[in-house]
Amino acid sequence: MRRFLPAAFCALLIFSGSYEAWAQTTQPPQNPPAAKPAEQRGSRPAAPNNEPAEAQRPSTPAVDPSRFGKVLDEAFGAYQRGHYLTALKTARPRAEAGDAAAQTLIAEIYARGLGVRRDGKEAAKWYGKAADQGDPEAQLQYGLMLLDGEFVKHDFDRAFELMRKAADAGKPLAQFNLAQMMMESGAKESDAVAWYERAADAGLPDAQYAMAQIHANGAGGKAPDEAEARRWLERAARQNFETAQLDLGVWLIEGRGGARNLEEGFRWLKRAAESGNVAAQNRLAKAYMAGLGTEPDPILAASWYMTARRAGLTDMDMEDFLAGLTDEQVEQATQRSTELR
Repeated sequence: MRRFLPAAFCALLIFSGSYEAWAQTTQPPQNPPAAKPAEQRGSRPAAPNNEPAEAQRPSTPAVDPSRFGKVLDEAFGAYQRGHYLTALKTARPRAEAGDAAAQTLIAEIYARGLGVRRDGKEAAKWYGKAADQGDPEAQLQYGLMLLDGEFVKHDFDRAFELMRKAADAGKPLAQFNLAQMMMESGAKESDAVAWYERAADAGLPDAQYAMAQIHANGAGGKAPDEAEARRWLERAARQNFETAQLDLGVWLIEGRGGARNLEEGFRWLKRAAESGNVAAQNRLAKAYMAGLGTEPDPILAASWYMTARRAGLTDMDMEDFLAGLTDEQVEQATQRSTELR
C-alpha cells in the first residue's frame, strides 16, 4: 500500500555521489497528495475503493485481538477462522446494543469485503459509532475515512480530534498520521516530530523512514545527523519499506552516514528493485552498469532499466548507455527484462 510522508519530508533524501552516471534523473510521473495518511498493512479499510470481494474466500488475516477492544468470544473466534458471515451474524446483535468492539469488528468486515461485498458507507457507519464510544481502533479508521472524504464528508478537524485520541491511546499508526496532519496544518514542527518518534520507536516503518529524513536534514529541533539517519533507514528497510531500502542502498554505496559498503548497498537496491520499486530498478541498473557492489553486467543493466522505463521512468544516462549496446545485447536485455516483470 502506498504511503506518503508529509510535504515537509515527502522528497527523497538528497544524494551527492562521486559517480556522475550514478545520479538519478527523471522520475516516473506521480501526483501523490502532499500528506496522505499512512495505511495499516492488511487492515486499512478497503472501503474507499468500493470494489467487490474476491471470488474466492480471502485467507484469514493475522489480526491482533486488541484492535477490537474487548475480545468478542464467538464472533471474534469465527473471524479468526475465516468464518466471516458467522462473525457478522454473531456480532450484529451486540453491535446494535452498543458494544464498541462488536461495532468495530463489523466495520472491519465491511471495510475489507470479508465474506461480503465491500461497503464503505456501512463500514463508516459502524466505525463512527464505535469511535464515538472511544474505541481507539475505530477512532483511527474513522479518522482515515474522514480524511479520505469519499464515504463520509471530509472533516479535517474531526479527523484530527479522533487521530489525537487514538494516538494518545498508543496506536502507532495514529501517532504517525497525527504527525502528518500536524505538519500539514502548520503546527509546531517539534511537536510533530515527537509523534513521529513515538511511532518510530513502536516499530512503524513509515515513521522510521520519517525519522531518517528528519535526522538527515535537521528538523523539529534535531541537528543533522547522518549516522542516526542511516540507523533509522536500516530499521525501516528491514521491515520491507521499499523507499528506505532504496535510500539505504544508495547511502551504503556512497558512504553516507557511515562506512562505505558497495556489496551491501547493492543487495538493498536489488531487494527494493525486485519488490517493484521503479526508482530502485533504475539505481540497480546503474549499479550493474558501473560495477558497484557487483560485477559489471551490461545485459542486466539494460534489462533493469528497461523494466523501470516501462513504468514511466526516463534516465538520459541510461538512454545513452542503451544506445551504445549492440543489437544482440539489446535483444538479450529485452528478453531478460520481460522475465523481470
